Amino acid sequence: MEYRFSDNADVLKPSAIREILKLSSAPGIIPFSAGNPAPEAFPTDIIGGITESLFKTDPIGMLQYSVTEGYMPLRNYVKDYMAKKYRTGSDDDEVLITCGAQQVMSLAALSFCQKGDAIICESPSFVGSINALKLSGAELVGIPMQQDGMDIAALENELSTRKNVKLIYIIPNFQNPTGITTSEEKRKQIYALACKYNVLIIEDNPYGDLYFKNPPPATIKSIDTENRVIYAGSFSKVLSPGLRIGYAIAGKPIIAKFTALKQTQDVHSNILAQHICYKFMSEHDFEGHLNNLRDIYTKKAKLALDLAEEYLSDTVTYTKPDGGLFMWCTLPDSIDMTAFVKKALEYMVAVVPGTAFLTDAAIACNSFRINYSTPTDDELKRGFAALKQALDTFK
Repeated sequence: MEYRFSDNADVLKPSAIREILKLSSAPGIIPFSAGNPAPEAFPTDIIGGITESLFKTDPIGMLQYSVTEGYMPLRNYVKDYMAKKYRTGSDDDEVLITCGAQQVMSLAALSFCQKGDAIICESPSFVGSINALKLSGAELVGIPMQQDGMDIAALENELSTRKNVKLIYIIPNFQNPTGITTSEEKRKQIYALACKYNVLIIEDNPYGDLYFKNPPPATIKSIDTENRVIYAGSFSKVLSPGLRIGYAIAGKPIIAKFTALKQTQDVHSNILAQHICYKFMSEHDFEGHLNNLRDIYTKKAKLALDLAEEYLSDTVTYTKPDGGLFMWCTLPDSIDMTAFVKKALEYMVAVVPGTAFLTDAAIACNSFRINYSTPTDDELKRGFAALKQALDTFK
């Protein structure tokens, strides 16, 4: 039969990253395309011990239905932890445990947006969130990124000329895909503009704890006096992406609406995974674990940047992130990005084409994303050398 998909579903395309990951799994391919935590970053022994203990003490509770809002001790711990460490959240806010941080974007878009509305995003931005936001039927409007975050003049121009903007979506720390961190001044400007034009902000912060030297500026949520910031946090990059546990911190009416919507999607997030996250945070050295992650990624990023200097700097410009997992590389106009990505695969290296991260496929893009957390040190060395070989074929 001929299937007639809804207008909202029809705008969705398979994630370019997921498609490239299929190629990355081929034997011998060096995976610069993934965004996975480094294998050595997983606290497998601790998680294994927690899981064993949970099944010894409360096996039925780990397998039974639970409440949509999430495991109460975890919700309370997250709220208290974020308030004390980052001054994020207030008495007027509540916490909802989600299936990864990406679900926060989906819930926000479905709660506030519909066809005819607009959502402002950084350009480029995370492809998973782009698709989640598109599902609402809203138009996505990209704002170009500068070295310290969104182009503020372009942002205000869109806010002042579009009367239907409902959300501003931002990844302020070590952004995926560029690695850029939004400056403190621009965070204040973005919040001020959201207040001026009565728009909500989604602050997506999966990488903020993964800084190399100095912590990033304070969260936008920490300066939120009007409950217009929806903060999205995640355990994926600091504990395990497979647990699929994220959370939203937002005003109580927002969390109530998110909860009702979540009941139509998955009833509740994995309860065993929630208990694991809670036990890890509350009973183990979570801060020590974060310090270990920072050591791992500081070394991997330094190696990647040193290799980029050695092999790419005479042809490619690239960001130099202060944290996170990604660097953004831009080719000269004389080299076609799509052709280069294909050529890199011939040399057994998978990178992600920059077009995958744009809100509008018609926008020209000559950049690609490199992830340095997934490859081993040996793969990083061989991969950058191979990228140099691929570049040389265009001379």
